[in-house]
Amino acid sequence: QVQLVESGGGLVQPGGSLKLTCTAPRNIFGFSTMGWYRQAPGKQRELVASISREGNTVYANSIKDRFTISRDDAKNTVYLQMNSPIPEDTATYYCNARLVMKDYWGSGTLVTVSS
Repeated sequence: QVQLVESGGGLVQPGGSLKLTCTAPRNIFGFSTMGWYRQAPGKQRELVASISREGNTVYANSIKDRFTISRDDAKNTVYLQMNSPIPEDTATYYCNARLVMKDYWGSGTLVTVSS
């Protein structure tokens, strides 16, 4: 079973910063578009940001200019730098690896934005 391991979630104040990390197996990471999704209570899971093998990025409008996705291929790791979070960013954040037509998911890490 493919395992994506997330870390870095927790409580952050509005206007603060937080960095999420996700590590994937090498045989998956190197060939995948990596992404971060989130799901708030009572809402559908939504794409936050993704980054292709070539480094092309896609961002949700709601977080554009506040969050940055990056990847380190040498470490099989993808990051989500969250700057200036707002309470509406509170959700469980899931790491995703998309390899051809198959999706792999992490178990999620909770981010709570509150003062």
